[in-house]
Amino acid sequence: MTQDGELDSLVRQRIRSLRVARNWSLDELAARSYLSPSTLSRIETGHRRIALDQLAPIARALGTTLDQLVESGRDEDVVIRPHRDETRGITTWLLSREGAPAGMTVAKLRVTRAVPADLRVHPGRDWFTVLSGTVVLRLAERTILVRAGEAAEFSTMVPHAFGVTGGPAEILCILDHDGERTHLGPGSAP
Repeated sequence: MTQDGELDSLVRQRIRSLRVARNWSLDELAARSYLSPSTLSRIETGHRRIALDQLAPIARALGTTLDQLVESGRDEDVVIRPHRDETRGITTWLLSREGAPAGMTVAKLRVTRAVPADLRVHPGRDWFTVLSGTVVLRLAERTILVRAGEAAEFSTMVPHAFGVTGGPAEILCILDHDGERTHLGPGSAP
C-alpha cells in the first residue's frame, strides 16, 4: 500500500474509532457533522473518497482537529531517552514533543543532588509532583519538604532551588519557557 493509501486508511480508522469510543451510531455522527449516515458509512469502509469539506465537520463533531485527524501515523522514535547531567545531579526525560501547547514543557526528572546554595529567579510559575522520594524545595527563606504523592506550585519570581534528602527522588514537572531554560539548562535536554 502506498503512503497515501496508508494515511487514507489510518484516517478512516481514526474516524470510526473516535465515533465508537463515544458510543455514537452513524446517525449520531451524521447529525453532528451535517453529513448523511450513508456518506459516513462509505467513508469509514473505504467505499467513498474522503473530501476535505467532509473532514472538517467530521473532525469538529468528534472533538478533534483536522491536523490530528490526518497526521501521519509514523512515529520515527517513540522511545524517550534520558539525558544525564552528572554535574547538576539531574537526569531528564523530556516528555513534551514538538507541537505541544506553546510555551509549556513537561519533563520527568530524577534528582540526586542536595539543594544548591544559590537560589534563582525567573519569570513564570513552576509546578511539580513528586513520584518517589522527598524533594527539598527552598523558596526564599522557607524550606519545604515535598514527599511522594504531593505537589508544589509557586511563582518563580521568588528565589528558589530544589534538591533531595534521604536519597534520589523522581518528579514530574510542568515548566513554562523560562522554567525550561532555567531548570533543564541550555542544551541539556535532547
